[in-house]
Amino acid sequence: MRILYLADIRFPLERANGIQSMATCHALAARGHDVTMIVRPDTHTPALDPFVFYGVPRIDRLRIEIAPISGPPAARRAGYLTYAIGRSLGHARQDLIFTRDLGLAALVLRLPASLRAPLAYEAHGIARDSAAALPDLLSSAPRASTAKLRRLGQRDARVWRVADAYVTITEGLARELSRRFGERPRVAVVPDGVRLTADATDHVAAGHANHKPAADGTDQKPFTIGYAGHLYPWKGVHLVIEAVAALADTRGLIIGGHEREGDLARLRELVDQLDCTSRVTFTGRVAPVDVAPLLKRADVLTLPNPASAISTAFTSPLKLFEYMAAGRPIVASDLPSIREILTDGHNALLVEAGNPQALTAAIRRLKEDAQAGERLARQALEDVRQYTWERRAAKLESLFTQVVEAAA
Repeated sequence: MRILYLADIRFPLERANGIQSMATCHALAARGHDVTMIVRPDTHTPALDPFVFYGVPRIDRLRIEIAPISGPPAARRAGYLTYAIGRSLGHARQDLIFTRDLGLAALVLRLPASLRAPLAYEAHGIARDSAAALPDLLSSAPRASTAKLRRLGQRDARVWRVADAYVTITEGLARELSRRFGERPRVAVVPDGVRLTADATDHVAAGHANHKPAADGTDQKPFTIGYAGHLYPWKGVHLVIEAVAALADTRGLIIGGHEREGDLARLRELVDQLDCTSRVTFTGRVAPVDVAPLLKRADVLTLPNPASAISTAFTSPLKLFEYMAAGRPIVASDLPSIREILTDGHNALLVEAGNPQALTAAIRRLKEDAQAGERLARQALEDVRQYTWERRAAKLESLFTQVVEAAA
């Protein structure tokens, strides 16, 4: 199958969008499909090799095509859309178009079906809801006008109705779309994934192996509480820092963030206020290939999202699967979207979202009971085997085959 993947992102991109796009396309190509990614130019100097940046083997069936665009953001967006529409025309060039860009999907779907290949859209949320909620979660985000929210709602509805295939990353999102816009055929719930290493099982007990008692009965190194991802307020990273401050003989390892972003400064100020500066390490932004080794430095990994319109039912964080593959026990917020993957007491500890005392208590429990943590970590590692990128690609392939055969 010839798949055209449209992603209006600078590439390679260190954020989840770029990681997930590359992993999905790479896995589809590994299954024998010819995949072409249309992306924006890299802004790094010198330019980075995406295969090296994401830590995946080079594969001939995956081609990365750079859209020839430049200028200010508005001009780059217009240039990309124009280029993508031109590449979308014609059945002879591709069998299927795939994108997670709602605006781009809506634009391509305006082309007559006779002039384009079938389009599959992958939703990671409901655009109208995300735009409406964002200013309350991110102080720097402008509040969307009523007219913009109306346009986004109409776009959500139209792409749901008209796309030749529709992919969601959670069951909750699929149910909500069906409730709002009605049932439709060819919908698949395909969660995100992870790349497993051959030695993953060997690392399950490594964390507590570093906590052998010293001669005086104390631990040789502090218990490390880890978090990876964005530092936005709605991610709940402040709760992790509060847990470090509340628990003796612990350290915090915060993976992510950028010096130019206000969230990193905000969290560093909190660390100062709680007088635990020497016990919290901020790595700053790291390349995707470097995340997995950093996760293994932690003794427990946290997913502390407070309940919000964005995270409650729709989100499927990449770091959730990366945590499961890291061989470390997980403490996560008890949200419907998280419960689709994790079960309290089975492969993680789930705590009330936004409750710092509950998060701290769960971490303390794992700090004091190494065997319980190891059991949870082993089960999570076993469970994540069904969420590899290879399995994700197989599910997508099944859906895409139906679409292509129906269009033939």
